[in-house]
Amino acid sequence: MPRGDRSLRDRLVPPMPQDRVLGWVAPAAIAVFAGILRFWRLGTPHAFVFDETYYAKDAWSLWHFGAEQTYISSAKKGAPDPANQKILAGHLHGLWTGDPSYVVHPPGGKWVIGVGEWLFGMTPFGWRFMVATTGTLAVLMVARIGRRMFRSTLLGCVAGLLLAVDGMEFVHSRTALLDPLVMFWALAAFGALVIDRDHSRARLADWVVEKADRPDWHTHLGPGLGLRPWRIAAGVFLGAACATKWNGLWFIVAFGLMSVLWDVGARKTAGIRWPWLVSLCRDAAPAFASLVVVAGAVYTASWTGWFMAGDRGYFRQWGSQNPHSPFLPDAVASWFHYQHEVWSFNTNLHTYHPYRSNPWGWTVLSRPVSYFYNGPSKGHDGCHAASCSQAITALGTPAIWWGATLALPVLLYLWALRRDWRAGAVLAGLAGGWLPWFFFQSRTIYSFYAVAFAPYLVLGLALVIGLILGPARASPVRRAWGASIAGSYVLLSVANFAWLLPVLSAQVIPYADWARRMWWKSWI
Repeated sequence: MPRGDRSLRDRLVPPMPQDRVLGWVAPAAIAVFAGILRFWRLGTPHAFVFDETYYAKDAWSLWHFGAEQTYISSAKKGAPDPANQKILAGHLHGLWTGDPSYVVHPPGGKWVIGVGEWLFGMTPFGWRFMVATTGTLAVLMVARIGRRMFRSTLLGCVAGLLLAVDGMEFVHSRTALLDPLVMFWALAAFGALVIDRDHSRARLADWVVEKADRPDWHTHLGPGLGLRPWRIAAGVFLGAACATKWNGLWFIVAFGLMSVLWDVGARKTAGIRWPWLVSLCRDAAPAFASLVVVAGAVYTASWTGWFMAGDRGYFRQWGSQNPHSPFLPDAVASWFHYQHEVWSFNTNLHTYHPYRSNPWGWTVLSRPVSYFYNGPSKGHDGCHAASCSQAITALGTPAIWWGATLALPVLLYLWALRRDWRAGAVLAGLAGGWLPWFFFQSRTIYSFYAVAFAPYLVLGLALVIGLILGPARASPVRRAWGASIAGSYVLLSVANFAWLLPVLSAQVIPYADWARRMWWKSWI
């Protein structure tokens, strides 16, 4: 059978589902559901939640000064910050000193947060708006990515729904922190690479068909795959992830290796002799340029405001005040010095914090972080019991995270022994978001960093659910049992999220109801 036949094309690029309209309508409906959840009471609490007190102010500074500025605060340790109270009351004048502020994260994510402040003002709704928007779009992207990976609208929607009802993603879609933006940009890059995989393999299949009548076609190096705009887009998104927090760098490594391995696998499937050599010659350099060089350019561009800020940028004048290489302009030398200082701070952070945790326990939710807690008494803040609780806990939905933990060995088996590229892709996402933290276990780190790899957990769960459902050719009894088990698990996840929703969204509930939702002592 000639290698250019239809079966080879189907192996390279399996046909997509034919339900194109449903393939958009169903994921969009799930995204609308997720959006309603995320924008519901988005301005509550009317207070800074956890590290919003830094990023919301830095975002405002970037949009007004081009660089982060210090603000006036005379708060004593443990006392309310007068600057926070003025901001929440809408009084912004005279709060910023005009002096540069030392910050340890790049400005990209804060520029994004600032869009909401520009649209809706310096209010809790304003600084949370863009994170809620990207968190909602992430649900849509997961559903569409899952559809393309699994060639199943149903499994794509299962993945999207699980992300929609995941407490970790829900809380971070309603809190102006940087980690959910890292998650969003990395996921966008992942989706772009999945699309690029299909497009490049389709080009390769077309080339094989054209060359199939030549007896020596397989000895050729194979085709160059031309301009790959989706891979360039992935580089842009990865650059945006790095410009938000430096842990975006690990996604460049993981996804870069993943993309090259996909190219090798495609050429091997097509029958190209020496696929590793060919990929090294034809694919490696373009992949590096698209993912690394483009990402580096985007990261550097995110600092434009700092370059233009002059004295208002921290370390901006370091180059003119300190000897350095004569080949570097003062501004560039200052920028490199700033990057070095940020690296030193982030790699040597060992300050004790009661919510610090070890990455070994993240997927089993061993130590979630309390972002906000208020304990009103009867007659205050809507409390009708003797005592109440109002909490935001960065806690993943246990049914999802514990289920994903059990699914990990299955994914490893599918990738290592069955050569299932979909399992490998999920594991690449987990490697980019989770694996690097095991090398920094002595550093002060927190479980909420895990939101960066939450999308890959639900994609992995959807893959395993597909196995439980069974193939289309399975007997009706087998399919019925599979559908019952899979459906029951999804319903359990939705119910688990609904049960935890009050402690994820700052609802005022009786203290006893809050305590019933704190299943383990380490959750308190």
